[in-house]
Amino acid sequence: MTKIVGLTGGMGSGKTTVARIFEELGIPVYFADDQAKKLMQTDNELKENIIREFGNNVYISGKLNTGYLAKIVFSHPEKLKKLEAIVHPAVRKDFKKWVRLQTAPYVIVENAILHKSGMDKLTDYIIWVVADLKKRVERIKKRDEINEEEIKKRLSNQNISSKIIENSDFIIKNNENPVFLRNSVKKIDLKLKKMLKKS
Repeated sequence: MTKIVGLTGGMGSGKTTVARIFEELGIPVYFADDQAKKLMQTDNELKENIIREFGNNVYISGKLNTGYLAKIVFSHPEKLKKLEAIVHPAVRKDFKKWVRLQTAPYVIVENAILHKSGMDKLTDYIIWVVADLKKRVERIKKRDEINEEEIKKRLSNQNISSKIIENSDFIIKNNENPVFLRNSVKKIDLKLKKMLKKS
C-alpha cells in the first residue's frame, strides 16, 4: 500500500522547491494549496457550500471572485475559519481519491497548513522544511515583491510550535546552496525507500 509523506514548512522555507526535487526523483506530489484553488473553481458541491456561506457575489459568471473573498476572510478571522471548515474536507476527499490512483512506494502531500487542515492525520511520515528568518524574508521579498514589514506581519501569523517541528520524522534545513538541498532530499528519498522495503 502506498505510504503518505506530509511535506510542510513556513512561508519562504522552500518547501515547494523541495517538492519539485521529489517530483524529479519520480515521486508523485499532491500540491494541496493549488488543488484547493482548483477545487474552489471546479467542484460544484464545494462552490454551492461557499455561496451558501458567503453569498452570490463570491462567484462572478461561475468564476471565484478571489479579491472579494480575500477581503472578507482576512478582515474577519471567524469567516476564515468558516471557509477552512468548508474547503479542507473537500481537499482531503480529493487527496484520498488521488492517492488511490498512485502506484509509487510513497507519495508526497505538500501543504503549508498540514496540521491545521487535519491532513497530518492522513500521513505516515512528516518532513519539515526550515530556514533562517533572514533567508525566508529574502525569498519572500524576491517571490512576492512585498516589503519587509508586510512579510514579517505574515510570518508572525504563521507561529509554529517548535515541538511540532521536533516531532516530525525528517527536518530539512534549507539555508545552504541548491546542491546541499538536493542532496538532503535524495538522502531522505533513499531512507524512505529502505524503510518501506523493510515494512
